[in-house]
Amino acid sequence: MRWSNTLIPTIKEVPADAEIPSHQLMLRAGLIRQLMAGAYTYLPLGWKAIQKASQIIREEMDAAGAAELHMPALQPLGLFERTQRKEAFGSVLIQFNVPRGNRLIPMALGPTHEEVVTDLISHRISSYKQLPLTVYQIQTKFRNEERPRFGVLRTSEFLMKDAYSFSSSVEQLDEIYDRMYRAYCRIFARCGLKYLPVEAESGPIGGDASHEFMIPSDNGEDSIVYCEASGYAANMERADTGRTAPEIVTSGNAGSLEKKATPKATSIEQVSQFLGCEPSQMIKTLIYLADGEPVAVLIRGDHEANEGKIRRALSANSVELADDKTVQQVTSAPTGFAGPVGIKCKIIADHDIPVIENAITGANEADAHYLNVNVGRDYQLETTYDLRNAEAGDRCPKSGEPLSIVHGIEVGHVFKLGTKYTEALDANYLDEKEKRHPIIMGCYGIGVNRIVAGLAETRHDDNGLIWPLSIAPYEVLVIPLNTNDEEVMQ
Repeated sequence: MRWSNTLIPTIKEVPADAEIPSHQLMLRAGLIRQLMAGAYTYLPLGWKAIQKASQIIREEMDAAGAAELHMPALQPLGLFERTQRKEAFGSVLIQFNVPRGNRLIPMALGPTHEEVVTDLISHRISSYKQLPLTVYQIQTKFRNEERPRFGVLRTSEFLMKDAYSFSSSVEQLDEIYDRMYRAYCRIFARCGLKYLPVEAESGPIGGDASHEFMIPSDNGEDSIVYCEASGYAANMERADTGRTAPEIVTSGNAGSLEKKATPKATSIEQVSQFLGCEPSQMIKTLIYLADGEPVAVLIRGDHEANEGKIRRALSANSVELADDKTVQQVTSAPTGFAGPVGIKCKIIADHDIPVIENAITGANEADAHYLNVNVGRDYQLETTYDLRNAEAGDRCPKSGEPLSIVHGIEVGHVFKLGTKYTEALDANYLDEKEKRHPIIMGCYGIGVNRIVAGLAETRHDDNGLIWPLSIAPYEVLVIPLNTNDEEVMQ
């Protein structure tokens, strides 16, 4: 390829709106250009890098026994309603009506393809003899990102490799999951990435087990909880704090329950300043809706609640913070004054709550808090759970050594889905005894754009990008010294 025959619009100055090195370098090197927020054109150099990454993915997927296909990006919204993912995705799902004659057909642009592929399999697989089966595609996905940023790392339109496995037994699923896990390790190694597999939360995808593949990077949006001693690694949504349920006993040093006026003090910071106490002496009472039912979640004042852990503790499909109206109905008080004493809903608490003596909580009354609140006397707990985000210094659940927290860029994710989608979409098989069962699924995704952006973010110096040969758009650049010599130029 001659430079004069392609489009490589390099720029010298760092663009003002490019926040991180990968975005700056990909713009300066002429790999990408922005069309609008969250949407980029890949120019010839950038697209060559994408194609080389895609080829590595194809080779490893084929070697792992997966068959490539291609599914529509345009999907009927009804499929998302049947799996209840229309609500789970919320505003992230791009949906609209398509006029067909005198009708309007509700449609969505695919953020992933679990529904479409399961619908396909439900009409084509009927016997255990046809299983296991794994299929994959490399295709554009669409998500309504409210804050697209960091160049191609977070966009509304992106290229993804998504694979789906279908099995007749958990043993088959485990075998495929392990095979895909190993294939991912080979893919990222061949692409020249330094990566870290971490335990992960399944999120709106659903499922029983999950791992993310992270590129450690200071500019990564995800937090990785890591123990060097044991090799334990998990994302923040999944990370174990190393705490266990303490014995719940009534303290012998309990002070008298006292109500204190706290006018306009609704946050932990405001209340601690007003009362002159440490946030660790306070209990946050957060009102959540778990599958539509209100639940009070108790978290120590200096800790952050973890919605993934709350969802698992409640065995709920979805959890979300309650709105102000619901909080008023449950607590008889505005948001910011909830507490466990006398509250009329289910209570669950983090492991650290019962050991707080003479805690400070909301009084379920506007502009008021309780002092000297103690479990057993003032409110009851049957058990406790790990409900908070891990912090640096928490103990590793495997080694007992202190955990550290680093940032990372997610480039891959694998899930054991179970029967979440096959039950909803009637994808079943008949076993040897002609008995019907839902097919067991797994899904396996790679952000192809993120491979290239992750390399740009982590492999560069003051002079620019340092490509691994496996992804470099071209391996050799021939630069003539005498451009006036026609023979040399030829």
